[in-house]
Amino acid sequence: MEIESSADCDIQHILNISEIIEPSLWPQCCIYKVPTTLLKVKDEAYTPLLISIGPIHHNNNKKLEEMQEYKHRYFHYFWNRLDSKNDLMNYKEFLQQEDQNIRRCYQKKFYDISNEQMVDMILLDSVFIMELFLRENKKWEHKDDYIITQLCVSRSIQRDLLLIENQLPMYVLEKLYGTVVPNNVKNHNLFTMLAHDYFASCYPHHQESSKRMFEEKNWEKSFHFTDLIRSSYLPMKLSNQHIDSQRKCLKPRTATKLKQVGISFQKVHNRCLLDIKFQKKPFFSWFLCLGCLPCFKAKFLFPQLKVDHTTECVLRNLMAFEQCHYPDEPYICNYVSFLDSLIHTKDDAELLVEKEVIVHELGSDEELANLVNGLCKHIVMNSSCYFQLMEDLDEHWRTARGKLRRSFSKIAWIATLIFRVFQLLLRR
Repeated sequence: MEIESSADCDIQHILNISEIIEPSLWPQCCIYKVPTTLLKVKDEAYTPLLISIGPIHHNNNKKLEEMQEYKHRYFHYFWNRLDSKNDLMNYKEFLQQEDQNIRRCYQKKFYDISNEQMVDMILLDSVFIMELFLRENKKWEHKDDYIITQLCVSRSIQRDLLLIENQLPMYVLEKLYGTVVPNNVKNHNLFTMLAHDYFASCYPHHQESSKRMFEEKNWEKSFHFTDLIRSSYLPMKLSNQHIDSQRKCLKPRTATKLKQVGISFQKVHNRCLLDIKFQKKPFFSWFLCLGCLPCFKAKFLFPQLKVDHTTECVLRNLMAFEQCHYPDEPYICNYVSFLDSLIHTKDDAELLVEKEVIVHELGSDEELANLVNGLCKHIVMNSSCYFQLMEDLDEHWRTARGKLRRSFSKIAWIATLIFRVFQLLLRR
């Protein structure tokens, strides 16, 4: 009987916990802890350097406590610029009412944080972000601001604000911008436009085309900053084939090998990063001898990728977010995986840099190759938006290799024939 009672107690204990701990995958869940497998590869890529936002890293790192003072300073600046102080009090009431919905946005529900603590934390963090974005938008008005004027600090905070674990739900910030921020300090109708400007240096495309693409995209539905930045990488129309990788495995080809069969690489402008095209000229492809001429080569048309010392962090967090939230739409993972298939060695990286498909600020092309080769470790994908492109490439590869073999055979035969004729002439 004692054994049964003990077992009953254990089961009841588990049932009690199950009533408290709600499922982590809510419909609203969009802010995740990075999977352990990815953390083991490069933990620092997902960890804040200067500032914690939201509950995941709250009070977890003493190095981040220094920025709490600046959060409070920014809060006072924001408070003093308000025409109606009641607006901010009403916003706090809104956060109190939304406590459960805000928690549902996080994979972990933080039952150890009280309602009051959560509201105060979200209030302080959201006001800091808002004041920061407004100040960055008008730098000339804040020449004495340490965060704004020190580029290394400013960039580090920008980097921290895009981390998947360091997010606030976007709707919380949109509410603050729409109901509390005075109209006379607004340069944009939507908060997402202000956020878009703040993260401009994180985008891989040219800034002149950035605003045009922003107008065309529907970014109002972004869950948070990581999601907003991901949207900026995607083309307007992306046809995802959703082909299961087990159905047909296509062998990737490196950049230098593709060059050997007459495929060139060309950078293009005014396209989103993932909008890669494979262009071939079927009529002229029959004439192998013309393959040496650039105008008759098959081409890869690549939007230029800019790689600096924050690019790895950006891509890793976007890929981690896709692994958690967009497993059926892993577009960034597809892109990086495709890039990884092109670059195996320093020579591959050097070729793409020479063609200006990639420009980078790293120490060497070998560093670039190592960076790209390490990004896809433990990344899982069941589909690819480049499947059709890879199929076309594979077909072109097999056709070109066949033509090369036949051509070399003919050349060898002709060379042998000429040699024999020459020998006969010499004997005479």
